Amino acid sequence: MSFAPTSKVLEDVAARISARSGDLRREYLERIDEVRRSHPPRRKLSCGNLAHAAAACTANEKMAVATGTVPNLGIVTAYNDMLSAHQPFATYPDLIKAEARALGATAQVAGGVPAMCDGVTQGQPGMELSLFSRDVIAMSTAISLSHNVFDGALMLGVCDKIVPGLVMGALSFGHLPTVFVPAGPMPTGLSNDEKTRVRQAYATGEVGREALLASEMKSYHAPGTCTFYGTANSNQMMMEIMGLHVPGAAFVPPGTPLRDALTREAVRLSIEAVRAPQGVRGLGERLGPKAFVNAIVGLHATGGSTNHLLHLVAMARTAGLAITWEDFSDLADAVPLLARVYPNGPADVNQFHAAGGIAFVIRELLRGGLLFRDVETMAGADLAAYAREPWLQDGELAYRDLSGDVIEPSILRPVDDPFQVTGGLALLTGNLGRAVVKTSAVRPERLALTAPARVFESQEAFLEAFKANQFDRDTVVVVRQQGPKANGMPELHGLMPALGVLENRGLRVALLTDGRLSGASGKILSAIHVTPEAQSGGVIGLVQDGDLITIDASEGRLEVAVDADTLATRIPTRSNAVAGGLSLGRDLFSAFRTTVGPADLGAASLWPEAASA
Repeated sequence: MSFAPTSKVLEDVAARISARSGDLRREYLERIDEVRRSHPPRRKLSCGNLAHAAAACTANEKMAVATGTVPNLGIVTAYNDMLSAHQPFATYPDLIKAEARALGATAQVAGGVPAMCDGVTQGQPGMELSLFSRDVIAMSTAISLSHNVFDGALMLGVCDKIVPGLVMGALSFGHLPTVFVPAGPMPTGLSNDEKTRVRQAYATGEVGREALLASEMKSYHAPGTCTFYGTANSNQMMMEIMGLHVPGAAFVPPGTPLRDALTREAVRLSIEAVRAPQGVRGLGERLGPKAFVNAIVGLHATGGSTNHLLHLVAMARTAGLAITWEDFSDLADAVPLLARVYPNGPADVNQFHAAGGIAFVIRELLRGGLLFRDVETMAGADLAAYAREPWLQDGELAYRDLSGDVIEPSILRPVDDPFQVTGGLALLTGNLGRAVVKTSAVRPERLALTAPARVFESQEAFLEAFKANQFDRDTVVVVRQQGPKANGMPELHGLMPALGVLENRGLRVALLTDGRLSGASGKILSAIHVTPEAQSGGVIGLVQDGDLITIDASEGRLEVAVDADTLATRIPTRSNAVAGGLSLGRDLFSAFRTTVGPADLGAASLWPEAASA
């Protein structure tokens, strides 16, 4: 199949990122080069160091690891068996080690990183640790690789903050070739429409907790990633479109022969990268501006998670690249929406994958000139390798072209007949600051609302007002003190069933918050990630009940109809993130809340300059 030349918009954005990054990127690449020259793996370790590193190896592997005569791969795993998406990783190290031995190499588990589940902590105090866990994972990844005995690395992770954290940590060892190894989604359970119906019925008291629990357990019921298209599955799309997976690996189910074959292929590609005759190219060298532009394009084309307006910015910064929300906005204008996967439509990721999945999206975007094809990937210097699907031919991994037909037009559309001509995310600006809206799930006639504000300092306060039937007119619900400095920026999924009920009753409602929603804002117009946040003195902290607020995703407007002089007389709100003596670990993260930067700089705690921005 022929592919179109790359769109000028993509070229312009990539050039802008390169120019903006300047010294930052140059210094990063110089550090990679210096590490490769001054600290090659194992070469500067003492005999005692090497003996420790090889002590637990088999007799046949001890000298190979200690002397560096063959490639040694480091496995960084986010395995735990409480996360359904990560439970399959239990068997991966043995499979990886066996394949490495078969290919004349060795592999060791370098370390583990924490992996919490947002699905478990939703609405709980633990959710206030969720975003910060990304930076902890980045640091844990660096600790895992710190022994300097590895020639390459394999990252085992899937879910929300885990993959961005692994990328950030691996980029601090950017001289190492690195491949990301997924585990695949759980089987399809209860339909997403039915799950939503039961949640809303519970919110209104029509069904009890037993019915709600039964519904949820039918939805989340087996090992593998949750099947809606939130942050975890958006992660897998991004790793594929950035060339960090084995092609086609994202959504193959766990525990299948094809999944095992893809994992073995990850080992082979890793060893191949270490032995590259033209010289080793590490992760940090592979991930340049074009790779990050491709990731943003993928988010727009699939209606991916809004969390990546935080994560991609932070990931890029770790690679010495400065990405802005304006880059997302400009690409949104050029990239059409090609996929509808829940919450942007009724299909789940298994149905998306069966209809052609990421390979179809990549093929169509390449056909429209909306991806950089000439990027370095684990499969070579041509992204077209990711526009094919894997299969087993006589038990061996093989690839074939997709059918030229559109199999299910309610899930996937070609680039010349998209669901909508612009991407699934929009940037809003105005006197309230900056925010983002996930437009792909909102009906076109609901993309703008001007209505009086009703202000709450927590999602619990809003839910109390909802249960007391206090909403009888169109309203912009303001939930503030949810930003990274206030309480770690938890996701506010608990708001959605109640807001959906209000809309079902005929009201027009929208949400304005300095918190997060991941991919789950659904049909409600939601301006999220508001920055500056209330805790940093943002105007959202000055809004009062009754103020007229405009959220207009079509025009990119975010405004409160109060003049600057009046706002200046108001007293801003502040938050005490660990109140009432209830800690559950949150007190340990006070330093993160102090140093964390704003949402549009990635809400990261790793760079002191971000906190003062």
